[in-house]
Amino acid sequence: MIAKLRFPFLVLIGSLLFAGCVSTPAPKVSLDTLPPSQVDRATRNLRVFNSVWSLVADRHYDPKLNGVDWVESGKKFGPLAAAAADKKGLYAVLNDMLAPLHDSHTHALTPEQADERQRHVYVRTGFSVARIEGRWVVTGVLPSSPADAAGLRVGWLVVARNGQKFGEKFDVKATEGEVAEWEFADASDQRVILALEAKALNTRVREVRVLEPDVVYLRFDEFDPGDLHWLSSQLKIYRDKPGCIVDLRQNRGGDTISLGFAVGEFFHETVNCGTFVARRGVRSEKNSWSVFSANYPGCVVILTDAATASAAEIFSAVLQDHGRATLIGRKTAGAVLVSWFYVLADGGELQLSREDYFAPKGRRLEVNGIEPDVKITRTLGDLRAGRDADIEAALRVLSAPKT
Repeated sequence: MIAKLRFPFLVLIGSLLFAGCVSTPAPKVSLDTLPPSQVDRATRNLRVFNSVWSLVADRHYDPKLNGVDWVESGKKFGPLAAAAADKKGLYAVLNDMLAPLHDSHTHALTPEQADERQRHVYVRTGFSVARIEGRWVVTGVLPSSPADAAGLRVGWLVVARNGQKFGEKFDVKATEGEVAEWEFADASDQRVILALEAKALNTRVREVRVLEPDVVYLRFDEFDPGDLHWLSSQLKIYRDKPGCIVDLRQNRGGDTISLGFAVGEFFHETVNCGTFVARRGVRSEKNSWSVFSANYPGCVVILTDAATASAAEIFSAVLQDHGRATLIGRKTAGAVLVSWFYVLADGGELQLSREDYFAPKGRRLEVNGIEPDVKITRTLGDLRAGRDADIEAALRVLSAPKT
């Protein structure tokens, strides 16, 4: 599935470091009661667990750790980690320990998930969903994916997976080759059962269209060097278009360097991109970069929704605060902490929040998100009719007389 890969993966990346040089030791876990056949596995598990515990203790951006008694957490979860029978069980324990931090960017990734993140190839069935009118609705189908081959269509309702209905949360983690029975309701509300196999898919999205003679539409799903190069090249090609729509709906973020250059594409000068606050309250302002910039001069609209996260939120806030863009759509995710990835002993990763963020005008975006300038309510009827109310509103804004 494309869309329900929540914030652990496509996120704001500060740096890539290796775990190991940590100073605070995790609470000791005794292995004396384990049978000899389990000691080696438990020892390996604890090597990973201890790194995660110590890195959070020493380097998390919030020294108070959201009020969590970290020592007691270590005492509680350490034995559970030691006893985990496999990687899946171990990483479930790690993430159970991390959950009370209520941190959008601190998660433990299994070696398989870490490999997916690094290669930008994810195990999915190939469709995205959104909560519309209190129901989970298919909002996109990836071409040539298992979902596309099975005939799944935008606008269908998602009813259940393997007989399990979905509530407020839509959290599916499939393994490669796994076949699940999905129940949908089609556009005529008829029940449809599809057996969909999860496969490793390249889910990257880049799209450019000229919607009207004077408006270029650009959509991409990550802030990374590849997407930055693509964005810059498109803005240079269409620099003479007086209107530009940047679609960041379901864009989950990316790295800070690409973010700084992407902001610079829309300004003739360096601008303030906000304030980053590290663990001990050290504040630093970051600015955009304009090297090789398109210096796009036209009017800009940014489309956002509840899945617009991390670097995509910062980009939107910076252009909004500088009066450079109008935001249209729905409130963003509120997942804006600067995180680094630490490689663990078994090849997994700890994604750890290292800095808080405040937009140029002082807004804290974490949890709060960004309210669009023009709020649009998405409807099932519009989706099934192939109508994009966000784009229609953007075209109205771009065609309005300028004062």
